[in-house]
This record gives sequence, C-alpha cells and structure tokens, in this order.
Amino acid sequence: MMKSPHRLICFAAALMTPLHAEPAVIAAVNGRMNGFVESKEIAGAVTLVADAEKIIHLSANGLADIEKKSPMATDSLFWIASMTKPITGTALMMMQEDGKLSVNDPVAKYLPEFENLKDEAGNKVVITIKQCLTHSSGLSDLTPDESKGITTLKDLVPLIAAKPVKFPPGSKWQYCQTGINTVGRIIEVVSGKSYPDFLQERLFDPLGMKDTSFYPSEQQVARLASSYKHGSSGDLEKAALSFLNGKSPTDKSHFPMANGGLFSTAEDYGKFARMILRGGESGGKRYLREESVKQMTTVQSGDLVTGFTPGNGWGLGWCVVRQPQGVTAALSSGTFGHGGLYGTQAWIDPVRNRIYVMMIQRADLANGDASEIRRSFQEAAAGQP
Repeated sequence: MMKSPHRLICFAAALMTPLHAEPAVIAAVNGRMNGFVESKEIAGAVTLVADAEKIIHLSANGLADIEKKSPMATDSLFWIASMTKPITGTALMMMQEDGKLSVNDPVAKYLPEFENLKDEAGNKVVITIKQCLTHSSGLSDLTPDESKGITTLKDLVPLIAAKPVKFPPGSKWQYCQTGINTVGRIIEVVSGKSYPDFLQERLFDPLGMKDTSFYPSEQQVARLASSYKHGSSGDLEKAALSFLNGKSPTDKSHFPMANGGLFSTAEDYGKFARMILRGGESGGKRYLREESVKQMTTVQSGDLVTGFTPGNGWGLGWCVVRQPQGVTAALSSGTFGHGGLYGTQAWIDPVRNRIYVMMIQRADLANGDASEIRRSFQEAAAGQP
C-alpha cells in the first residue's frame, strides 16, 4: 500500500537521530520543515545543526522527488551553488599559509592575462586577490553564452580579463562570479594542480567529505534531490540546473566553477563547517591556522555596503553578519557563512558555538538568503519561538 505524502514526510524526518540529539531542536526544526513541505514551498529538505564537537540534529523531511515519491534522505545530494565560495576562500588561505601568495597581491602577478586589464575608458586597472574575494574588484561577469563550451578555468581567464572593469577596484561592493573563478585559477597556478584535484587532496579526502564534488558519480547522482519551482497552478514543478545545459552532473564538459559548481550533502558540508568553527583543526589535523580562519571570516570589505540582506559585511569568500536583523536575527554578530542560488544555506555562529546547514532545491526564490524558509529554520535551530 502506497504511503500518503504526509506519512512519507514523517518517515523521512525519522530516518536518522544523531547520537547527541537535542529533542527540542529536532522537534522544532522538523515541525518548521514539514510545514514548508505541506504548504508546497519546498519538496523536501535536509537540515543539520552541530557544534564544534558533535551533530545535534540531522533530519530529512519531505521528498527528494515528488513524481517518484522518493523520500528525502539524510545523504541526499544537493547542488550547493555559491556555498562553494567559502571553500574557495579557504583554499586560497591555504596557499597563503604555504607561502605561495598573499591576498594583497595583484592578480596579474599570477595571471599575466590581467596585465592589460582596463576600465571602460581604456585606462589600465590593477585588481588584487582580496578584491576578488570581497566582491569589490569591479570585474565584469560573463554571460552564459560567453562561457558556454569552456571546460577549464585556464580557458575562462582570458575571457574575464578581456572585459572592462566596471568601477574603480575597492570603491564599491558588487557580487561578482568572475572574481571567484579568477581566484580558483590562481590556486591552480600556484599549486600546480587542477582545482578539483587540489580540493580533493587538501580538503575533501582528509575531512571525509566523500560526497562533495564538481562532477558527482552516477551513484551519487542517483541520490540527487530534484530541483523545483512553482508552476502556474501553484504546485511545484521540476526545474533544471541551468549551468549543466541539459547534461548530466557527471559530465565534465563544463569548467569547475569555483564560484558555485559543487554538489554536496548536509553532513559533508557540516564537516567542513566544523573544521572552520574549530579554528582550522579537525580530527587532530590542522588545515589552517586560527589567524587565517579569523582573517577570512571577519569583515575585510571595510565600510562598503554589501548584500544580500541588511547588516552584512564581507570576508574573504564569506559573508559576515555584522548587525543581526530580520532573517539573520537568530544569529550572533560575527556569524559567517554563505547561501546558494537554490536556497541552500550554511552559517557558523562562533558566539553560540553552532553550525546551521539547510539543504533545499527551490529554483525560483527571489533571494534565497532572505527566504522565510531560512529564517524559520535558523530560529527553530537556535531555540527561538
């Protein structure tokens, strides 16, 4: 006998109870997530709450695929999009610690294509690695048509450097995908490895992030949560991952997007976040020094007004909550993290010693960082009514 959608929701939510579970947190978060599933805001979700030592909450709610009636599972895979950016920032800091570069270096020191970078008036412009990571470089983004068919970061860079800089570097904040991809290429140049190989060797394998990849396997894709948007009737209907151009996530004919190309799971990303919360150490292995973690997760954008919600500043690849308000009200000042295009969120609150990870796949959110889903999850996870 086929289970009802409501029973499937409850079944998925009960798939895993963490060893150190806090019942009140589990009940509160599951209640909020089930409510969003029942109201057709999302098909399903995986949520994780942890501290520096343990998982406090890990649950799956709703469905990974509505048509197939496949329950969401705690190891369901998600396209995490711009949640890739903090990982790129972390990789860059590793290179700084290795003595290969400084965040204050000009990009042209490592990428000669940028030696002839110009603004719209034809004046020569110099940008730094730090400006790329804080979204203050002024670089122009590429259109999907301009980057279509590009398979490597090496081939992407000349296209980026050929476009005019839109404003004097450091003078304003403007979210910029090309800046982060430029940083990914710098990491390749100074490390001598492809960006996927660098991350695999320096972060993913040592941390046990077995399900995090730019190019997941067929077995992993079988666990990929479907993406949805609201149709004209108000029901959820499937939405494609546009950057794949109709191809499978396993296909390697697109470049490894340092700005937003990773697939991952809540538990995998939680392992990365725990290492950062612990000041760069996890499982007895040091990945970064504490001062490097502090540098990249505190405001480096000065007094520039930044997005995507009020009261934020920007670190090196990380968004930083300066003044909690609205959707960030449940977080402490100094919380840092990042959201993804389809609504995924991961935030680290060093004051409360908490990690909040929410995995969903809603393609038509106007602003995933400002979503009611995010706000409600964080409030429930933080024990707020």
